[in-house]
Amino acid sequence: MGQQPRLDTSPPVTDEIRRTSCYMCACRCGINVHMKDGAVRYIEGNRDHPVNRGVLCAKGSAGIMQHLSPARLRAPLRRVGPRGSGQFEEISWDEALKTATDWLKPIRETAPEKLAFFTGRDQSQSFTSWWAQSFGTPNYAAHGGFCSVNMAAAGIYTMGGAFWEFGQPDWERTKLFMLFGVAEDHDSNPIKMGLGRLKARGAKIIGVNPVRSVYNAVADEWVGITPGTDGLFILALVHELMRAGRIDLDYLIRYTNAPFLVNCDPGSEDRGLFLRDDEGRPLVRDRATGRAVLWDTPGIRPDLANGLETGGMAYRPVFQLMAERYLDPAHAPDAVAARCGVPAARIRRIAAELARVAFEEEIVIERPWTDWKGERHAVMRGRPVSFHAMRGISAHSNGFQTCRALHMLQILLGSVETPGGFRFKPPYPKPPEAHPRPHCRTRPGTPLDGPHLGYPMSPDDLALTPEGAPARIDKAFTWENPLSAHGLMHMVISNAHAGDPYRIDTLFLYMANMAWNSSMNTAQVMRMLTDTDETGDYVIPRIIYSDAYASEMVAYADLILPDTTYLERHDCISLLDRPICEAEAAADAIRWPVVEPERPGHAGVRGFQSVLLDLGARLGLPGMVTEDGAPAFADYADYMVHHERRPGVGPLAGWRGAEGESHGRGAPNPRQIERYIENGGFWLAHIPEEAHYFKPWNRAYQDWAVKTGLVDKPAPYVFNLYVEPMRRFQRAAEGLGRHRPPEHLRDRIAQAMDPLPIWYPPFSEDAATDADYPLHALTQRPMAMYHSWGSQNAWLRQIHGRNPLYMHGRLMAEHGLEEGDWAEVTSPHGTITVPVARMDALNPHTVWTWNAIGKRKGAWALSEDAPEAREGFLLNHLIHELLPPKGDGLRWANSDPVTGQAAWYDLRVRIARADPPPEECRPVFPPVASPVGPAPRNVRRGGTE
Repeated sequence: MGQQPRLDTSPPVTDEIRRTSCYMCACRCGINVHMKDGAVRYIEGNRDHPVNRGVLCAKGSAGIMQHLSPARLRAPLRRVGPRGSGQFEEISWDEALKTATDWLKPIRETAPEKLAFFTGRDQSQSFTSWWAQSFGTPNYAAHGGFCSVNMAAAGIYTMGGAFWEFGQPDWERTKLFMLFGVAEDHDSNPIKMGLGRLKARGAKIIGVNPVRSVYNAVADEWVGITPGTDGLFILALVHELMRAGRIDLDYLIRYTNAPFLVNCDPGSEDRGLFLRDDEGRPLVRDRATGRAVLWDTPGIRPDLANGLETGGMAYRPVFQLMAERYLDPAHAPDAVAARCGVPAARIRRIAAELARVAFEEEIVIERPWTDWKGERHAVMRGRPVSFHAMRGISAHSNGFQTCRALHMLQILLGSVETPGGFRFKPPYPKPPEAHPRPHCRTRPGTPLDGPHLGYPMSPDDLALTPEGAPARIDKAFTWENPLSAHGLMHMVISNAHAGDPYRIDTLFLYMANMAWNSSMNTAQVMRMLTDTDETGDYVIPRIIYSDAYASEMVAYADLILPDTTYLERHDCISLLDRPICEAEAAADAIRWPVVEPERPGHAGVRGFQSVLLDLGARLGLPGMVTEDGAPAFADYADYMVHHERRPGVGPLAGWRGAEGESHGRGAPNPRQIERYIENGGFWLAHIPEEAHYFKPWNRAYQDWAVKTGLVDKPAPYVFNLYVEPMRRFQRAAEGLGRHRPPEHLRDRIAQAMDPLPIWYPPFSEDAATDADYPLHALTQRPMAMYHSWGSQNAWLRQIHGRNPLYMHGRLMAEHGLEEGDWAEVTSPHGTITVPVARMDALNPHTVWTWNAIGKRKGAWALSEDAPEAREGFLLNHLIHELLPPKGDGLRWANSDPVTGQAAWYDLRVRIARADPPPEECRPVFPPVASPVGPAPRNVRRGGTE
């Protein structure tokens, strides 16, 4: 018998591991990038990283295919054909940067507002906003206006932080967890890990969502609510809790403005405002003396039940106003059940369950702490009920008030910043007063007068010209959208095309696929980008675009500045932007070039942030040049290390000081990035145990936040159940104050800017009646995709290469449809023809599909017969950034009237069988020429195909 051959059953597949941060979604997980012969071989989670502890999703693992994508751009491009044709010529970087400088320099020297600079999900918004501020344009924002501004603004105004990335449930102690409108694409690894911990402990999970997709499928109970009615459902829960007296009165007295005294005199110009002392500080009624005293006076016991009279005016505590409103029978479960699609008995049972867990399973931690008044507490007491919510409640025209209602529910239960409840992630919480006000004053050749984005506290803070016109092209911070804290990116192209409020010269976009998936009505956006005036010139004269890939938007730009992939550049995941860690620590992180960008035979690509610094130096922008005019920073990595936003505080908090001896605050450290790389790409600072909970009122946390550089001085505050700044806008609508809204907006502001949470029907229902458009239509991002770039990924495409329209079986039967049939879906704005599939775990009056799967032929290096181009589709073809005309000659935005959040979840449609079925989804747009061409069938990498 011959000798058996020796087989190496475990050959080495890597010779080095480089640790950095993922960029396949917003989680910013830590990853180990395995290298072989200098090339990326595979990616796994970093077990030491505080965000994901080694867990990695399909997107993160597929990052190698994102890095190797045949759709990667290879060189700067200049358009040589008509816009939309995709016809370009490659140019050098010197020529590209000179062209951009030649376009931008005259704008800055004459009218900086003629530049509109907007970015997508770039995760470096503190930097890009700084660049735009230095340029001097008021027209800057990111994608939050159509993504999450309702969630962020409602959370900040109500309690100083929000769901999304600002906080998380107390995963180790929560016993009842409710999710509202949560899809699986966002923050997915931390949520999955948290759900696993809840399941292991036997905690109950309730999912509230019209669609029973992954998170809701693993929930113990699913509430298939009617879209746009979450606020009604939440306020019915509040009604039941108040009716039963199951609210945390001690929490309300200590930590909220529930006892603040409100002017209730009908004849007073100050009606609805707080009673204040001569220094403007709010007053409460002391139960012991019956007198009005400062809200933070040590030793007092504020009164929730009784008001007082002073100066001939009647004042009542906020809590009285709340009880009067929410105990009204209009909020009872029987009054809202039919509209919500949730039986009244079920609403009552869920309310009772919330109360039982909160008050009968109270958590007590033997951990003394001191509050901001100096009062010592022997224990930390908490309510083990927590909530999480996302776009499902945010992307409606009533979303801001719905988000506020959910925060009010949390607060009434005493379950925010307490054991078992919702907890903030540093640098949050930060109340609205701690944020800047928006700035918009421009002067030629001069930086903007302050940050673009912020939180208005009164009509005085709106971004208006001295004549009262909108100062920004997106009309953010105007009477149309007063609290638009993230700007209105979805309105930029529409307003620029209409010249409303003025014409712009250059539209500068980064990683924002506006021509296909990131805006509203797709066909209309493409038309506006290519429309010409009576002289034949483009209505939007110049478009500069930066992306790493040949997306649909590339074809509509005049100049392309190609970005790198996330494994080829430096990135700063900064506390100046948003938190990445859990509630018991502060953390930030970096990306660094684990491989250098290579595009053989082409001029190559550069990290966009470094390109912006180069442009800034060429334009002579303050902070980007030295006194002698030389570039202040060699590249973005140099900026990350040496830039200081204020003395001792820069983009990165770790290893500051000349020798890396400081954290949070300290002088720049030349080896700072090296220290991050040595530590796995992140920095972590734990909060002292005494400061883990009650952060807004905990003296130990406030002192730690100052030491760490999160704030410059302690800033304790109370939660705003009653948002007084909103009342100031209401007063303006009533004709009071220096600044008043236009006549046609007064009624809307008076209704929508209610300082206590309310519910009103989505605005789309005015045009889309039940008779004409009886169905709700939603999109939801799948766990394996994130924004539009996932559908170019060779691995992820195998999970989601096509998307049907999902319908309830009963609805399919009513329309004579079977699995695999095609249907025409019509909204007030258009019609699509798409394949359908049955899904009974769905609100019966709702249809839905996965978002961002459909692709335009020729884009993303996909073949023209790719399933994404033939059987993938977008509901965007049915949506519009404007509501149907009302006959008054005005352009009414399809958005929340408080923040301007795009209301793309308000879509209403009707369905009809498509007979005969088409060969591919409609509408069909002509293929777009691609600067990278179609992908090869096989790619050789590392000796294999």
